[in-house]
Amino acid sequence: MRCPFCGNIDTQVKDSRPAEDHVAIRRRRFCPACGGRFTTYERVQLRDLVVIKTNGRREDFDRDKLERSIRMAMQKRPIDPERIDQMISGIVRRLESMGETDVASKQIGEIVMETLARIDTVAYVRFASVYKNFQEADDFDKFVSELRPSEKDKPKTEE
Repeated sequence: MRCPFCGNIDTQVKDSRPAEDHVAIRRRRFCPACGGRFTTYERVQLRDLVVIKTNGRREDFDRDKLERSIRMAMQKRPIDPERIDQMISGIVRRLESMGETDVASKQIGEIVMETLARIDTVAYVRFASVYKNFQEADDFDKFVSELRPSEKDKPKTEE
């Protein structure tokens, strides 16, 4: 592994342990040339995924891009960072295990929204606002009103 500080290609592993709910290996590394220490993560990748955008363009799936968008939606929410990592790993595993190498961006967005809806409603609305390209405050209002149970679905209370 190349040292990110000096570029030396002969680095040493000092410590390895499971990370992210045992779906990755966290390795602490040391560079004998410059003395730098850094961490790497090793994950199993079942297949190379290609994302098909709505305009037909194709690009390689980028786990980091998925993680950034989810973390942005989860920003300042009371969710444990380890739980977020587990959620991201679960989404990636689900995409890889679908059996297809080509995945529509819409399908990825729907899976993320479905997962966020179960974990945190605010993060779900934040993600949806970007994913569904909300343009006005009314778009938020309409979306949130669909989340609330209607009057006929609410349990009746005795008065």
